[in-house]
Amino acid sequence: MNDILLMLPGPTTVAPRVLQAMNQAVVNHRSAIYGEILTETNELMSKTFQTQNDSYILTGSGTSAMEAALANTVNAGEKVLNIVGGKFGERFMKIGQAHGIDTQELAVKWGTAVDPKTIAETLDENEDIKAITVIHNETSTGVAAPIEEIGKVMKNYDALYIVDTVSSLGGDYVDVDKFGIDVCVTGSQKCLAAPPGMAAITLSDDAWKQVEGVTSNCYYLDMKAYKKYVDKVPPQTPYTPSVSLTYAMHEALKIIEEEGLETRVARHHKAAEASVKAVKALGLELFADEKVSSATVTAVKMPEGITDDQFRGTTREKYGVELAGGQDHLKGNIFRIGHMGNIGYKQLAITFAAIGMTLKGLCVDVDPGAGVASITESYL
Repeated sequence: MNDILLMLPGPTTVAPRVLQAMNQAVVNHRSAIYGEILTETNELMSKTFQTQNDSYILTGSGTSAMEAALANTVNAGEKVLNIVGGKFGERFMKIGQAHGIDTQELAVKWGTAVDPKTIAETLDENEDIKAITVIHNETSTGVAAPIEEIGKVMKNYDALYIVDTVSSLGGDYVDVDKFGIDVCVTGSQKCLAAPPGMAAITLSDDAWKQVEGVTSNCYYLDMKAYKKYVDKVPPQTPYTPSVSLTYAMHEALKIIEEEGLETRVARHHKAAEASVKAVKALGLELFADEKVSSATVTAVKMPEGITDDQFRGTTREKYGVELAGGQDHLKGNIFRIGHMGNIGYKQLAITFAAIGMTLKGLCVDVDPGAGVASITESYL
């Protein structure tokens, strides 16, 4: 099991020092010791979000932070505009529906990104929309939304700007304050390269004002409670957190700080560019519009005549590389290469060697070494 190289859009390979951090003794989560670690982790999280706002870690997956973002800022019956161009845009909309929110869908063709002008037109026609939700990096399609440009549009409206950066924070350009994001959420197991099970959220002053006017119908994810408990001495979470996962998140964020956020983002972009070139070198076809392709995951059309089980089964079982399949109507039609977290030349070379050998073994007319040669050229 340890020989499998995870090239997924999460979970990603966790650095040994992050795993080692979890070996520390579990302490009282109401103690000053934990309070200090919690405070440092939240502060490092705000640095990674690039915001002056407070951040809060949650014990739960990224979906928990998505739910917290909506349930705390919008009342049942109020309108939210959901930008939907993949499975996770759909998830944000379904979360809203579960809370009785009037969800308005702005559908985007899978594999393409939303046009900010369309958002403006929709908001002009629906002045009672309280918030919009955007997935920055739609891992199901390999598309990155233009969140900076959307932020410029949102400055002209009162609606809150809620952004999911679960699979982009720490791997692509996310500047919460500069982009005017009101609520931003993320998860631990993607570009942050921590174990699964933690999430984080940050809210602007405008978002907190809206929180005060919302009759929240959630208990565990009540952000008023999180704010109240973090302000205690020592700082705490309202309910028992995963102490060990806090240690891991703390260490993973320290690694990001040491590497430098700008350097880390540039590394991810380099990996994305190299992956796209290697895909083309093997004669494969990208699924997403290359103009808006993701910095952290590349979606590729499955070669004709090859099944998902044949392709991904071989890369995993024979060559030890785990790739992701398609979701929903894309199942069996695409595969996805996650290049996020602790990824560089070595991992990409192994991955494209596995892809090339798998294609050749499945009788595809291809030079099996073309992908690796392309990766080598990209990193020279």
